[in-house]
Amino acid sequence: MDLFEEKGKKKISEEAPLALRMRPKDLKEFVGQEPILSKGKLLRRAIEADRINSAIFWGPPGTGKSALAYIIARRTKSHFEYLNATTCGVANIRKVVAQAKDRRAMYGKKTTLFIDEIHRFNKAQQDVLLPHVEEGVIILIGATIHNPYFSVIPALLSRSLVFEFKPLKGKDIEKIVKRALKEGLKGYKVRMGKGASKHLATYCDGDARKALNALELGVMTTRSDKEGIIDFNLEVAQESIQKKALRYDRGEDEHYDTISAFIKSMRGSDPDATLYWLAKMISAGEDPRFIARRIVICASEDVGNADPQALVLAQAALGAAESIGLPEARIPLAQAAIYIATAPKSNASYLGIEKALKDIEEKRTLLVPKHLKNTHYEGAKKLGYGKGYKYAHEYKGGYVKQKYLPKKVKYYQPTEHGYEARIKKRLEEWERIDYQKVRGEKKGKGKDSFQKR
Repeated sequence: MDLFEEKGKKKISEEAPLALRMRPKDLKEFVGQEPILSKGKLLRRAIEADRINSAIFWGPPGTGKSALAYIIARRTKSHFEYLNATTCGVANIRKVVAQAKDRRAMYGKKTTLFIDEIHRFNKAQQDVLLPHVEEGVIILIGATIHNPYFSVIPALLSRSLVFEFKPLKGKDIEKIVKRALKEGLKGYKVRMGKGASKHLATYCDGDARKALNALELGVMTTRSDKEGIIDFNLEVAQESIQKKALRYDRGEDEHYDTISAFIKSMRGSDPDATLYWLAKMISAGEDPRFIARRIVICASEDVGNADPQALVLAQAALGAAESIGLPEARIPLAQAAIYIATAPKSNASYLGIEKALKDIEEKRTLLVPKHLKNTHYEGAKKLGYGKGYKYAHEYKGGYVKQKYLPKKVKYYQPTEHGYEARIKKRLEEWERIDYQKVRGEKKGKGKDSFQKR
């Protein structure tokens, strides 16, 4: 039975997908992730010294998380266990833990538990791991494509080192493809055409697994010539990987990171970066209404009264996105985003409401002055409501000085940018009129800014 099992495993290994067969056996074969794995780095030193502690490997698919876990499995002197969070539950965890305890008691041997897609475990499942990680019964290595600071419980994170895996560079992908042709597909005579390798490296977007799958598909489905050579040219590469593998996970990290970059590009007045991030979201199938709502927010938060027209245009883009949808909605979305990116900026309205809200939440609530209270009911005047109220339109320029709050506060501080400079000047003129009135100067002296509008 052992002989048959060994032959069966060997056959499965030989028939496994190219991406699996090309899994690196040691750190020398591992490609990419230099910031965390180059010589002298903490993770590399820990692996080479077989002193790996609990860790979380976080990054996009096809960047080497599982591959590195298997390298650790080959190097470590501890017992290595593998679980996939999509196919196992608490019972599997408890079984591994029980065996780990026995192994440590009987042989003094450690157990390293690798959990692929650890983000799939809910809080209760992750809680089961916690005491055993804390006691050192198991050394946990978790792999996830999602931000662990949102998908892994804080208690586990505090006991683990987090290593972020970045998308592989184009040169890394080409190196992996070259090795695959030499080793993984050594039974085939393949001539990699000019531009084909570069096309795979570009369109897999940092995902080595996708590049190898496309390479294998192209080689297996392309007829060889009379000399038995398979011409893997640019056309074959384009057919094998028809659409670029865009890194975008709606509702997850890429979704929030991209919209963040989009908003910050508009705020930072870079129309080209604004269009790039907008195009990425559109290409990934993002909801155009979601994009439009963020444009509306940015129009008020970052442009504000420096250009009041920005909010009007943003709201129009939102209406267009709701009524016409993609792909046509990309045009009004781009128009509004560019307008906001190139508009003068002011966050005075945003800062003003934040200050006012802070006072509401933290300080004693101010009472409405009697002269401002509602008078549209019987008995209001008997209470003294409305007495002394000055109707602004009865005064020159539609302005009159009176108290609108029980005490003086300053929330809105207009900038010198765009239209807001005119608002600032108008407020300053009103202050000057009030000052003159206090000093007993002639009523209405000085030109009013409303007459200039």
